[in-house]
This record gives sequence, structure tokens and C-alpha cells, in this order.
Amino acid sequence: MYEVEVKVRADHDAVRERLAELEAERVGAVEQVDTYYGAPHREFAETDEALRVRAETPADGDPVHELTYKGPKVDADSKTRREHETRVGDPEATDAALRALGFEPVATVEKLRERYRVDGYTVTLDDVGGLGEYVEVEREGTDDEVDAIREGALDVLRQLGLDPDEQVRTSYLGLQLAEE
Repeated sequence: MYEVEVKVRADHDAVRERLAELEAERVGAVEQVDTYYGAPHREFAETDEALRVRAETPADGDPVHELTYKGPKVDADSKTRREHETRVGDPEATDAALRALGFEPVATVEKLRERYRVDGYTVTLDDVGGLGEYVEVEREGTDDEVDAIREGALDVLRQLGLDPDEQVRTSYLGLQLAEE
């Protein structure tokens, strides 16, 4: 499965107004804390890969933890990449197992996320610690759906009054590391 994603810097107040005009469905809000790991056998920054453990806490619930591997981007027009994700029952044991295999934490990215649904896409308003406000439009699909999904995501950006030419293809981790 591929995650097809486009992202731009944007003022959330203006985007919320457009979402209201589009009668978007508000899905909810969460806090995420992502711990990224470096590999002992290759440099993920060079291979454009990522391995993380995410703690996601909804406003009205308990945290859920997931382990995610993100492969390299597959095109030059979006942040589309192959993604493998699984729930983690014990994040401390997962961290211990990863460290025992030589994977070490390299950075933590914290976000407040507000999610909406528009035309079958998830629109996420991200307030990223130390980086500011961004909007992501994404949807999953198979290899043969990637192009159509990407074009649809760019259309959703336009509906929100955002310019696809201002797309940011760097991950929040990459942006954060560039700031340091």
C-alpha cells in the first residue's frame, strides 16, 4: 500500500474557513509524539527511509502506539511512499527490542493534528513543535492508483485555497533536523 501525501505551509484559520465552506467532516484531533530511529546498517537520511514509533493520544482517550516503516519517495511530485505500519502493545518493549538490534533514537517530533474528510481524502491541520503550521492532504492506494490519487490531492489543496506549487516534500523530521 502507498501513502499519497501532499503538504504545504498554511495558516490554519484560513483553511478552517474553507473547510467549513466545503462542509468538510471534522474527524477529530490528536496529539502525536513520534520517536525516529537510525539504522545500524544504513543511513536513513541518505536512503530517504524512516522508522518510527508513534504515540497518538486523542483528546478523549488513551494513547495508541504504532511502529511504522516508510520507504523512499516514489515520485518527484508528492511525498508518496510505501508504508508498513502495525500497532504496538508495549512501546517500552518495542524500544528495547529496536535498541538491542542496534537501532537508536535520533529525534522526536511532536504535533497537534486536527483531521477532516474532503472528497475521500484526509485533510490534516498540523501544528508541529518548533516548525509551525502545515496542511497535509492524503489518501492510501495501490500502485496503479497513485497518479490519480495524487492529482485528486492536489485538487483538494486548490479547493482549500492553497497553492500546490508551494508543496513541501521534506518530512517533519527532515525539517526539524535542518533547523538544528
